[in-house]
Order: sequence, then structure tokens, then C-alpha cells
Amino acid sequence: MLSLLPLLLLQAAATQTPPLTPASKPAPAVSKWPARDAQFIIRDFRFRSGETLPELSINYTTLGSPHRNAKGEIDNAVMVLHGTGGTGRQFLAPQFADELYGSDQPLDIKRYWIILPDGIGHGKSAKPSDGLHMRFPRYDYNDMIEAQYRLLHDGLGIRRMRLIMGTSMGCMHTLVWGETHPDFSRALMPLACEPVEIAGLNRMWRKLVIDGIKTDPAWAGGEYRTPPTHGLRTAASLLFVAGAAPLYFQAQYPQREAAEAFARERVAASIKGMDANDLIYQVDASRTYDPWSLLEAITAPTTWVNSADDFINPRNLDYPQRAVARMKDARFRLIPETADTRGHGTHTAARFWKQDLVDLLRRTE
Repeated sequence: MLSLLPLLLLQAAATQTPPLTPASKPAPAVSKWPARDAQFIIRDFRFRSGETLPELSINYTTLGSPHRNAKGEIDNAVMVLHGTGGTGRQFLAPQFADELYGSDQPLDIKRYWIILPDGIGHGKSAKPSDGLHMRFPRYDYNDMIEAQYRLLHDGLGIRRMRLIMGTSMGCMHTLVWGETHPDFSRALMPLACEPVEIAGLNRMWRKLVIDGIKTDPAWAGGEYRTPPTHGLRTAASLLFVAGAAPLYFQAQYPQREAAEAFARERVAASIKGMDANDLIYQVDASRTYDPWSLLEAITAPTTWVNSADDFINPRNLDYPQRAVARMKDARFRLIPETADTRGHGTHTAARFWKQDLVDLLRRTE
């Protein structure tokens, strides 16, 4: 799961460290890419919990322009889905954008219309910190995907996507997209996830993140006047470890003093961008995820990539290999661990899987 990445994703781009921890209010991205933001309002949105919002605002970022075929249908739309705590604009970071969006690159923006939504509870989309706090509807991944569908289908007039891809939580969303809307995309590319209910150690550390915040007296049931710093530090520390790359960090920080300083700096920086209620909702949204029983419904050609040094999605779990055997047209690759891979954050370093994307686009032309 977790892309657990936003504020530190941008810092990672500058310092060559992996994206590590989530933040609902990342620092503004400075990008050379001509990205545009817009808002789509969904009226009377009903969540699976039965709760409703009279208006659900979904922010999205775009690059490139829509192209219409002879029937007048948009045929070049690509959606990239972020991970837990992230935003669409994280995909303007150099390690992703500079590898993919340029001239003659796999997602050349002269050829493709790139759509980068902020999921419910993230970025500039509707979220608890807008004012409802813990009274915000308890959304899950299915709600997030329904909002994405409404954006694409109702808001942007797209009837079929060229490609849906996503990292971490976005990887899981991509698999669920393939099950719930099997004909809506010509190709799927999930990056860094597993196709099963989040349980075991993955559930445990997520629960500890949430409990670390809720047990801080300053949290005050979500009505805090100042951030619950102790709880946020606990959460940020767990997320730091979950997103880390052992070989890379050993090579970059072989001395104790430097390693300790780096960890302190990253945790301190991530806390500045976190809202405690937003983070609780973001981590908790995975609670109903369980695509295992419906994998046969994924019929779109799929290329799925995980990395061997990913703490969150361990290499010795055999679920991906078993899953692709049940899918109509799916391929799985595990990126080998090296001192250059980025742990869970390898999913945003496009150079490691760029050729896989090229091959997927070619085979779905």
C-alpha cells in the first residue's frame, strides 16, 4: 500500500532519498511541467457508509490535451493515482515526470492527456481538515474510486481511458478499477501493492499509526486546537520505517550520527505537513480493500510491478504470481533490490519500470 509519500516525495526528489511519509498539506511543487488544476463538484455524494455530502469537491491536475477520434470520443486519457497521503501533483516530481512526460517519452504530453486527481481526503479535495474533522464521512477505497469515475465519466466526458496506473494505494485502486469497471480502460499498470485484504504486519503498523495519534491527549477526539505532536511523531516514525530502503540507506548513511540526523530531519519535516484527522482517515480508508475474490473480472491488459526491497509489500509473498494466473492478460515483474532502489518509493522512480510501461502501451495499441 501506502505511497505514504507527499511532502517527503518532493524532498526526496531533491535529495535522492525515497519518498517516506504522508502529509495532507505538502509543500507546493516547483515544476517545469505546464500543469493545470481544476475542481469537479459532485452533488449529493453518497458514501458506502450511508453518509452523504451535499457537495464533494475533487481536485485534479492535468497535462496535455484531450484528443478525439473519428467518433468524437476522447481516446488519449491517462490517469495516474497517488498513494496514501499523496496528491496528484506528486507526479510532477523529476524522478517521475522527467522520465515520462517529455518529447518521445512513454507519456509524452503532446500525445497523451494526463489526469492526476487528488483522492477524497487528500490534497485539495474534500477532507476532514476542511472543517468537519472526525464528522467527515468515513470514506473507503470504493468511495474514492467512485469519485474518480464520476470525475472522468461525468465531469470530463471520457468513455474509455487509454491507461489507468497508480502507485501504492493508487496501485490498489487500479486493481479495484479493473474489477469494477473492466471495460473502462484499455490498459492497467499497478505499482507496489498486493491483491489481498490488508492484514498481518501491514494491518498492524497501520493500526499503530492511528492509535499513536488517538492516544495523544492533545488529539481531543479530533477537536484539537494545536496539533497532537506526540501522536504525529509516532505516526511519522512508523511511516518512515515502512517506506525506507535498507540497502540504499546503508550506502548513503553508513555512520551512526548521519543516519540519526537524517531520520530526525525527515520525521520533523513530515510532521509539519500533517493533519492528524486527515492522516487517520487516509490510513483507515484501506480497511475494506480485498480484491482477491474478483480477480477474474480484470480483463484489461495489465502490467504489475513490485520491488524486492519494499517493506510494505514483501518479496516473499506469492500473491501477485497467483493473482496474474487468474487474470485474463496480466504480467508481473519484481524489481530486484539494489543499493539504488528506493524501497516502497521505487514505484515513483520511473526509471526502474519505464520499459515495462513502454511494452504495455505497445501491446495495447
